[in-house]
Amino acid sequence: MKARMNKRITAKIFIFLSLLAGFFPSPGKAAEIVIVADTQLRPVEEIISGIRKTLPLFASIEIYAPADVKGRLNEIVGQEKAKVVITLGHTALDEALKLPPTIPVIYDLVVLPPATTRPNTTGFYLATPTEKYTSLMRDHLNSIKRIAVLGSSAQLHVLASDAPQATVYSVNDSVDFVKTVNRLETTDAVLLLPDTTVLTATAMNEAYLFSFRKGIPLLGVSERNVREGALAALVVDMVHVGRMIGESATKALDGIDVGKIKPTPPAKFDLFLNTSTAMKMGIRIPDEVLAMAKRVYP
Repeated sequence: MKARMNKRITAKIFIFLSLLAGFFPSPGKAAEIVIVADTQLRPVEEIISGIRKTLPLFASIEIYAPADVKGRLNEIVGQEKAKVVITLGHTALDEALKLPPTIPVIYDLVVLPPATTRPNTTGFYLATPTEKYTSLMRDHLNSIKRIAVLGSSAQLHVLASDAPQATVYSVNDSVDFVKTVNRLETTDAVLLLPDTTVLTATAMNEAYLFSFRKGIPLLGVSERNVREGALAALVVDMVHVGRMIGESATKALDGIDVGKIKPTPPAKFDLFLNTSTAMKMGIRIPDEVLAMAKRVYP
């Protein structure tokens, strides 16, 4: 009797494991989603974490480094029988834009959306829209009413088109940036836009000197800016970005043309504050704003 029961239990376990094996991809099974990214970068790790949390439970993923797909991404997609390609960073995206338009491409880790006419392509960009800062000031720090926004013309067009509190200044390089900053007089804060060709170390040092000399706070692009003396920064939540990518990838797996989804900025941000800067400039930060912050530098 026990022997028959054991055989039945063993048979059921075998059937269950067989079914389970059909759901989970084995090492040799093709990947539905190919991700091209440098996994040694922490933001990439966080984004991929968010992607995994949002994709269907049994969606199979394969990750390739950008150097490994150069000139052969189309071949790799064919070998994997991939249905979706996700790229993180400009180098990966450049390769993906060469793929046949039947392959959905979803991108991120770019500051602004690329100028491309490729069908079946969408993604997310990392720059924080000016409106997010102006809303924060209007709702919580209303002593800051006028904001000067400095960035390239392309950045201003995408990020500062819907911010009535802002006065925009187009700058072409770091020298132009420093000259423009030092001419500012009638503003309550200076908002920086992310551009490594403009925000060089020298340019940032000049911006900090201007800020403390004039008592006009900087609104930065990173936690580092806040640590160095900027009043505040809204920094993209990378895990949440990954979740948004995963949602788009799920739609692509369901056959939806992702090219009809407009590229969008992030939806969730971490707030960083510098209370020492606020105190030196006579800016009172309400308790509710301090509670909102991920980190406060004293």
